[in-house]
Amino acid sequence: MTSIVSGLINFGYNRTFLEPVWTVFLLALLSIAVFDPQQLPVSLKFMGDTFVLIIPFILASSLIYAYVSATQADSLIASALQGRQGVVILTAAMFGALSPFCSCGVIPLIAAMLAMGVPLAPVMAFWIASPIIDPVMYLLTAGIVSWEFATAKALGAIVLGLTAGWAVYLAQQAGYLIDPLKPSVTGDATTLSQVDKPVWRFWEEAPRKAVFIEKTTNIMLLLLKWLALAFLLESLLVAYVPTEWVASSFGGDTQSPILWATIIGVPAYINGYVAVPLIAELINKGMQPGAGMAFLIAGGITSIPAMIAVVAVARIQVVMFYVGFALVGSFAWGLIYQLWA
Repeated sequence: MTSIVSGLINFGYNRTFLEPVWTVFLLALLSIAVFDPQQLPVSLKFMGDTFVLIIPFILASSLIYAYVSATQADSLIASALQGRQGVVILTAAMFGALSPFCSCGVIPLIAAMLAMGVPLAPVMAFWIASPIIDPVMYLLTAGIVSWEFATAKALGAIVLGLTAGWAVYLAQQAGYLIDPLKPSVTGDATTLSQVDKPVWRFWEEAPRKAVFIEKTTNIMLLLLKWLALAFLLESLLVAYVPTEWVASSFGGDTQSPILWATIIGVPAYINGYVAVPLIAELINKGMQPGAGMAFLIAGGITSIPAMIAVVAVARIQVVMFYVGFALVGSFAWGLIYQLWA
């Protein structure tokens, strides 16, 4: 055991692993080695077995992400959000469910589109739908939880995006939510209209091939490091969290577990690659599937860092709508999924 601890310490001296995720991962391993040495090999075996099952999904999702980046297909998003409101809101929700943005990462694009004059209604549809699901998260959720759960989550992204878009449209017809951006932001981000058309045969151009290789490598490393932490935490849930507690707190036939999961989801939500395995294990321990769905959607749409970023660029009315819809919509979809599942 001393040799294992020594190896972990030496591992930590490598500068590559001094970023926060690896630091937390290393400290967690060290804590297990010190306080419960018998659990360390169990957790490591659990992680290894789980990675064997999930590697095909990591590879597939990484290739999809890299292809979108190398072809510049993301330039279609801004152009698709122009036109008749009814069609555009639907298109925005659909594109949102396919786009690889988190609740924080989507905000610069949102600010850019609003500054370009794209109406708030389709932007809000995209804004709500995008962080909930994307091809990467869909494949990972399907592999870790189930295809049914992942498909319901993707459908929820589209339905909630559509609902948010139409709610904004009707509010604007009544004179609300006008001028969504703060004056200091308007006009700052104007480069999206200058992007090239997608080049689907990216391999014919050396720079695009380089981007494809770089993005594939980067997303795989991102997924691997977050999933390493996720699976380690999941192994600890299996070992230490009593099934009876989960069943009594988030199980049962009432709506209160879904409500609490929604409320807790925003401040407590961690990276999606960590949250999905944790929710999968909690569902196995007795959590309502609807509560798990509500937690993932609420935390996916927004989080404390995302809310801070939104406050920096948007007016308070837009912030209130964004956060309020995240809570109400997440609870509603969690309830619907629970009744259906």
